[in-house]
Amino acid sequence: MNSLYDEFRVAVHSVWTRRWLVLAVAWGICILGWLAIASIPNRYDSRARLLVEINQILPDEAQGGRGPRIDQIRETLTSARNMEKVAATTGLLPAGANDREKAGTVAMLQKSIKVVPQQDNIFEITSSIAVGSLSDADNAKLASGVLDSLITVVRDDQLRGGRMNARESLKFLDSQIADREKALREVEARRAAFEAQNIGLIPAGAGSPAQRVEAARAELSQIDSQLVSAQAQLAAANGQLASTPQSIPGGGGGVGGGVARQQLAGAQNELSAMRARGLTDAHPDMIAIKSQIASLKAIADREGTGGGGGIQNPAYASLAAMRAERQATVSALSARKSQLMGDISKITAQQIQNPGIAAEYDRINGEYTAFKAQYDKLLAQREQVRLRGEVQTETDAVKIELLDPPSKPTSPAAPNRPLFLTLVLLAGIGGGIGAAFGLAQVRTSYATAAKLERASGLPVIGSITEVVTPERHVERRKKLVWLASGGGALVGLYALLLVAEFIQRGMVA
Repeated sequence: MNSLYDEFRVAVHSVWTRRWLVLAVAWGICILGWLAIASIPNRYDSRARLLVEINQILPDEAQGGRGPRIDQIRETLTSARNMEKVAATTGLLPAGANDREKAGTVAMLQKSIKVVPQQDNIFEITSSIAVGSLSDADNAKLASGVLDSLITVVRDDQLRGGRMNARESLKFLDSQIADREKALREVEARRAAFEAQNIGLIPAGAGSPAQRVEAARAELSQIDSQLVSAQAQLAAANGQLASTPQSIPGGGGGVGGGVARQQLAGAQNELSAMRARGLTDAHPDMIAIKSQIASLKAIADREGTGGGGGIQNPAYASLAAMRAERQATVSALSARKSQLMGDISKITAQQIQNPGIAAEYDRINGEYTAFKAQYDKLLAQREQVRLRGEVQTETDAVKIELLDPPSKPTSPAAPNRPLFLTLVLLAGIGGGIGAAFGLAQVRTSYATAAKLERASGLPVIGSITEVVTPERHVERRKKLVWLASGGGALVGLYALLLVAEFIQRGMVA
C-alpha cells in the first residue's frame, strides 16, 4: 500500500514539475477543439405530420398492392422534380444555377428530408437543415420553410396530375384488352382449324375431352343417386299396388275405366306437345312419357274388359298411375345413365387411340380458357376504372391533410455544443497531464532516494533537501500566480463560449 502511495506521489510530483507543459498542451488542445466545434454549423430540425389517403384508380389486382406504401410516399415527396421546386422556392437554388449546382442542392435536400410512418396513412416528415453559409436564424427559418414548400408543391402536383390518372389507366387497360383480344382470336382460329383437321376424332361439345369426361362423371354420380331413390319409390308403389284390390263390389261400371282413359288421353296430349317442341324419340322425357303411355294403355285395356261384377277401385287406379310415372322416371334415368356411360367410353376410347390429338386439343382449350378469363377480367376492370374516373374529376388522387404544421425550431438539434465544449476542456486537461507524465517517463530522473537506490543497486547514504531563499520564494509565488491566471483564463474562455452559445440560441428563439 505504501509503495502505491509513493508511486502516486512520484507521478504527481513529476506532473507538477512540468506544470507549464500541462497548461500549454491544455491550451493548444482546447483552442483547436473549440475552433473545430465552432466550424460545425448548427442543424435545425422541423417536423410535420401528414394524413395521406390514396384514391386508387386502377383496381387493387391491377396495381399489385394495397394502400399507400412508405416507399411510394417517400418517392412521391422526395422526387428530384419536387426537390428542385422546393430549392427554387426557398432560395437555395439561384435562378441561373447550372445542372451541377441543381444536382447538388437536390441531393442535399433529399438527404435532409426523412419520412417516417407512425400509423396507417399517417406520416411524420422531418427536415434537417445545416447550411454553413447561413446564420442560425436563417437555418431555423429554412428548416420549416422547406417543409411548407414541399407540402405546397406536392398538393399542387397531385391536384394537376391526379386528374390525368384515370385517362392514363384507361389507356393502359385498353392496350391490355387489345392484346388479350388479339391473342384470344388467334387461339380461337387455331382451335377451329384443329377441329376441322380432326373431325371425328374430337367429340362434339363444349370444353376439352377431359373436361367433358369430368362433367359426365359428375352428372353420372348425381343420376346414380337419383336412380336409387326412384327405384326405391317404384318398389314402394308396387308393394302398395299389390295390396290394393282392383275393384270393389257394386253396380254400374266404367267409372275406373274412364279415369284410366282420361289419364291416357292426357299423357298422349303431352307426348304430342313434346313432339311439337322438336324433341326426338331419344330424348329422356320422350322415353319417360312413352313408358307411361304404355302402362296406362295396359291398365285401360284391363279395366275395359273387366266385366260388371263390381266397380273399379279409384285407389287402385291412382296407385297404378303413380307406379307408371315412377316406372317412367326409372326408365328415363336408366336411359340417361346409359347415354353418359356411352359418351364416357367413346371419349376415353378416342383419347386412348389418339393421345396426341387429345392432349393438343386439351392444351389449346386450356390456353383459350386462360385468355378468355384474362380478357373478361380486364373488361370488368376497365368498367371500374371508367366509373372511378368519373369520380376522379371531382376528387384528388392523393389527398394530403396536414395534421401538424411544420414546427418552428428554436434550438439546434445538433451538435450539442455545451457537451462538446466540456469534453474538449476535459480532453485538454487530460492531454496536458498525459504529456507531462509521458515526458517524465522518458527522461531519466529519480524523485526519491529509494528509487535511485533501486535503479543503481548501490546504497544511498542520504539526500539533500532544496533550500529556498526568500527571493526564490517570491519568484515561485509569482509563477504560481501566472499559472493560476493561465488556468483561470482557460476556464473563463470555456465559460464565455458557453454563455455565447446560449445567447445565440436565445436570439434564434
